[in-house]
Amino acid sequence: MTDLSWLTARPVAHRGLHDMNKTRWENTLSAFAAAAERGYAIECDVHLSSDRIPVVIHDSDLKRLTGQDGFVWQRTAAEMTALRVGGTSDHLPTLQQALDLVDGRVPMVVELKGVPGRDEGLVESVGKMLKHYKGKAAIMSFDHWLIRDFPKHAPGIPGGLTAYGNDVKLIEAHFAMLAHDIAFASYAAGDLPNPFVSFVRERLKMPVITWTVLDQPAVDLTFRYADQMTFEGFEPDLVQVA
Repeated sequence: MTDLSWLTARPVAHRGLHDMNKTRWENTLSAFAAAAERGYAIECDVHLSSDRIPVVIHDSDLKRLTGQDGFVWQRTAAEMTALRVGGTSDHLPTLQQALDLVDGRVPMVVELKGVPGRDEGLVESVGKMLKHYKGKAAIMSFDHWLIRDFPKHAPGIPGGLTAYGNDVKLIEAHFAMLAHDIAFASYAAGDLPNPFVSFVRERLKMPVITWTVLDQPAVDLTFRYADQMTFEGFEPDLVQVA
């Protein structure tokens, strides 16, 4: 079993260390620099541009972050990186720019955002990029069709299931993904405890991180039922480990 102790060794800054999009916005180089300087691991989100380059942005729609109409998959990477985020001096970065900035200082957890019919090549592009990255990195996704491609297109890179919920149908769907060689799970803190998380931690000895931790009750849930947290809105103690 691959040693993933680095994944849970330090809190994970959700979309970098931003200030809830007041002056330092999510998923920007400024947020990643702030997280790396403080020693936090970094979670970021990627979509595929029209010219098949992974670009760091959470939404498929450009409006909330850039004020522009349209979708990521309609724009080239050059067009995407020309867009400013939230009226700040930060521009949307490519994944490669984010990796170059962090430069192995802290772990990177890259969440792949699927858009049905528009994301062919996303896993492969990210996989190739991370294969040559010298730092610790993992990939994860909510999207089962992307996770099924992890072993083929991102071999050797730890892959995780991002998940939520505790009703029977959702839990059954999560269990089904264990057939696809996932190495960890990232689970909604408010949906703990549940049978899936208990099984993967206790029976499979698989690490579980939580999302998105905003307050002390969620911190408490995380360290009662999981191994590490993905946080935003505050700066946790770096010794905060399970």
